[in-house]
Amino acid sequence: MSAAKLDKVLIVGGGTAGWMTASVLLQTLGKHYEIALIESDQISTVGVGEATIPSLRSFHQLCGIDEDEFVRETQATFKLGIQFNNWGALGESYIHSFGKIGADTGLVDFVHYWLKMHGRGRATALADYSINLQACRHNKFSRASTDPKLAKSPWADIGHAFHFDAGRFASYLRRNCEKNGVKRTEGRIDSVQCDPATGFVTSITLANGDLHRADLFIDCSGFQGLLIEKTLHTGYEDWSHYLPCDSALAVPSEPVRPLLPYTRATAHTAGWQWRIPLQHRTGNGHVYCSRFMSQDEATAVLLKNLDSPPLADPRPIRFVTGRRKKFWNKNVVAIGLASGFMEPLESTSIHLIQTAILRLVQLFPNKAFEEADRDEYNRQSALEFELIRDFIILHYHATRRDDSAFWRQCRGMSIPENLRNKIALFRSNGRVFRFNNELFGDTGWLQVMLGQGIQPTGYDPLADNMANEVVEKMLANVKSVVAEVARRMPGHEDFIQQHCKAPPSA
Repeated sequence: MSAAKLDKVLIVGGGTAGWMTASVLLQTLGKHYEIALIESDQISTVGVGEATIPSLRSFHQLCGIDEDEFVRETQATFKLGIQFNNWGALGESYIHSFGKIGADTGLVDFVHYWLKMHGRGRATALADYSINLQACRHNKFSRASTDPKLAKSPWADIGHAFHFDAGRFASYLRRNCEKNGVKRTEGRIDSVQCDPATGFVTSITLANGDLHRADLFIDCSGFQGLLIEKTLHTGYEDWSHYLPCDSALAVPSEPVRPLLPYTRATAHTAGWQWRIPLQHRTGNGHVYCSRFMSQDEATAVLLKNLDSPPLADPRPIRFVTGRRKKFWNKNVVAIGLASGFMEPLESTSIHLIQTAILRLVQLFPNKAFEEADRDEYNRQSALEFELIRDFIILHYHATRRDDSAFWRQCRGMSIPENLRNKIALFRSNGRVFRFNNELFGDTGWLQVMLGQGIQPTGYDPLADNMANEVVEKMLANVKSVVAEVARRMPGHEDFIQQHCKAPPSA
């Protein structure tokens, strides 16, 4: 006999994490459970998650969000990838793009034919064979075509995400959730009550004395981890050895034209600077390691490298990269910054919120809160965090920079065994295998490893089964078609003007 079902779910904290959680639970569980959210207008959100990856589009589909409306409401622009400047070496630049590279070539992946011919001087840069990379190069944008006649064309291979105003995104989701039955309570939490026998959270009390009970509590309270850490003392796994940056400064600046369809990440002497184009402003920030650079120095670097005048003073943020030792402890599930922090180098924070919510829905408990369900949730969450962590470590470790103590430390640090094996496999014959459905696939690892200067010594020997002249003809055809599609795509800003231009910002 199954245990009794839950009655009420209480989300503690708003912001992006809280309202994304409310949105998904409303769509998947809303008819059967009471869903409530408590947040305080007096507590500000971090708001560094202004750049995303393509998985956000599945969140839109699940929640019935119209993409053009979303872009207008959040002052968004489109994102085709991330440009990395000065990471492999000073003066070098590459783009990690979404979407597809090359064409379907059966058993042997396209990149191995390219590696074979490029090594012989008979193929041009990899970017020439990617529609996303060509669109970035020429500041173009279009959504992928769903026309069956174009299924094998680069028009169908475009992959896109977004840059958006995180505060406006949370407000947009909040309006939709409240309209559809999610009860929001304004207030600051004063205390948390737990069952003395089980340690489970039973209720929270607000500063005004109001008591709020629930069966399941979702902690979206940000870095403080009000329930998962301050109440349940879950513990934190510190990854500072691998990712030593512990500070950031965020500042908005005036919009810059043209609106580029990619994020920019520029490495400095002790960290890196982001640049995110929005319709009404530009988002900027400097992520750095306080052991190698003071806040005053970091501020000077940030302001010196802005492309437009600042609209406010830089706002400091302190963090420790890592994760909770448990994401689900007793009857509390931590989502967003309450669960851990991954610096925004590859724009994964929104994605981690999204997958955490969906994982919770898949393992949704009854009042027994079975240990096996919690253990599986924690196992999957920990693995996902670690695989993303390793991808980000790659950017820091695979560098030839020798101009500062920070980069020398990153070059010489020990790295996780899985990452070390992945690099070795790529160095040998250019092979990349996706592990356990990890977030970043072979094209992502390929672009970053090549971009950071890791060159394979060989390629898949099965590529030799196709005659060289046939390979050359195939490469030339892909390059020509990609170039033509890119030529015909509208400009990024032209597309926005036509389909989803935001009203003037208040």
